[in-house]
Order: sequence, then structure tokens, then C-alpha cells
Amino acid sequence: MRDGVAPSYIWLPQGARPSLLEFLVERFPAVGKEQWQARLAAGDVRNADGGLLHPDSGYCPGTQVFYYREIAQEPPIPFHETILYQDEHLLVADKPHFLPVTPSGRFLHETLLVRLKKRTGCETMVPIHRIDRETAGVVVFSLAPATRDRYQALFRERAVDKVYEALAPPGHDLLFPLTRRSRIVTGDRFFTMTESPGEPNAHTDITVLEKGTSAWRYELRPLTGKTHQLRVHMLGLGVPILNDLLYPVVHPVGGENFDQPLKLLARSLSFVDPVSQVLRRFESLRQL
Repeated sequence: MRDGVAPSYIWLPQGARPSLLEFLVERFPAVGKEQWQARLAAGDVRNADGGLLHPDSGYCPGTQVFYYREIAQEPPIPFHETILYQDEHLLVADKPHFLPVTPSGRFLHETLLVRLKKRTGCETMVPIHRIDRETAGVVVFSLAPATRDRYQALFRERAVDKVYEALAPPGHDLLFPLTRRSRIVTGDRFFTMTESPGEPNAHTDITVLEKGTSAWRYELRPLTGKTHQLRVHMLGLGVPILNDLLYPVVHPVGGENFDQPLKLLARSLSFVDPVSQVLRRFESLRQL
């Protein structure tokens, strides 16, 4: 781990290449040849044994190559996470809006995982589940590889009670409480989802907590975990979550306004701890 960032890796595929450098330039064209040369010369690219790979290293199919991602101009996220709980097995964080859970795309250091690794020094930390970058609230991380699968199994087996809150337009024409069941599939754009005819694969129970004049506060309980499930289900009911930059209209990347976060909060998670057998409940300190 370097400054909170673990190395990425790639397995070299079968086939002939003039050199490792030529393969890296071909595989990651956005990085550029000069930058790869600099990384190799600086010792930032290594094999599985930790051995240095050089600009003139040959290409060996089947080799595992490790390297560190770099982002030239990473946009800062001016909000901070809170650690709600930590023991030898788990860390539970309260994530702010706009902060990604894990590195991806234009975010590396400005992610919840990397921030927490820097803060705790724990190199083995991994998230057990994910929430959208735009969503705030409770996220659980595994710290110990020996017990990790036992906690991951809770989510696979739907043994976690997940409660969200959302602010959205009034649903005067809807009868609450209600259940939304539908089939959610990838939409016209790869980063959006849509409801489609067919066997339902997504299930959300929805109630109203508070009725305001221009917006209502809803409680959302997803029984499944499809990508953007809550956002798509609320849109399908005709009450899209306030300040959503994807539904119903896709806004440009980077067009977020820090003063107008998505009004969606992962309020709480509860489950029976598979190690201690104690009932755990973690609740966000944030408010929409």
C-alpha cells in the first residue's frame, strides 16, 4: 500500500508483443508511452514477487504485473466521513454525499476506501457492500480476511436489514405503504438502469415518514440490491428522488453541485453478527 492506495494488477495475455512497455501502452492508451517509461524507470511496476520491471523488460505471457494508478487532476471532495464503529473484524463508516466508496474513473485518493486506509493503516480493508457515490450513509468494511466471507454471506443471503430515506415529490396518487417489484436492466447508456418487462429481480418496500408541502420524506427498504434500484423504483412511481443527476434526465459528468446533493441516505443497517452472534445496528448521523 502506498499513501493508502493498493497496487492494481493485470495478467499478461497470451500472444507475442515486442516488449512489456509496448503492451502497457497498447492496453492503457490514455496513460501514454512517456508516462509508462517514467513509471517503469521509477520502480512503480513490478512482478508478483516484487521484482522490478524495466522499460526494456521483455513480454512474458501469463505474468502478473502490478502497478500504481495515478490521476493528474483529481477533483477534491470537500466533505468528510465519520467512523461509527470499529473492531478487529469490521469498520463501519458514515459516508458523505459525492464521495465514491472505491477508486474508479476520475477518483482515486478522494474515495472512502483510500481515505480510511490512510486513516487506519489497515491494508486488508475492503468494502462488504457498496452505495452510489451520490448517496450518503452507512457503509460496512471488512478488516480481517479470515472472517470476511462470513460477513459477505450476510449480503449474499439477504440477511441484512437495509433502511434508506429519500426526499421526493409528494405521491398523492399512490397508496402507501406499497411494494415496488420490477425487472431492472441496463438502460440505453451503460451507466444507467431501467425497468423492463419480465420476471422481477428487484423488490423495494416504501412508506411515507413525513409529508411536506413540496416534498415528502420516504422510507425505502430494498430486499434486493440491484444497481440504482431505489432511484429507478422511485422514478417508476412518478416521484423521482430530488437532485438526481441521472434520473429522469442524465446530466454531464462533473456537473454536480455540492449545494444540491442527491436526497438519498443509507439510514441504517442491522444484522446478526456471524462471529459474535450479537445483533448489530448501525445508523447514520446525517440528515437529508
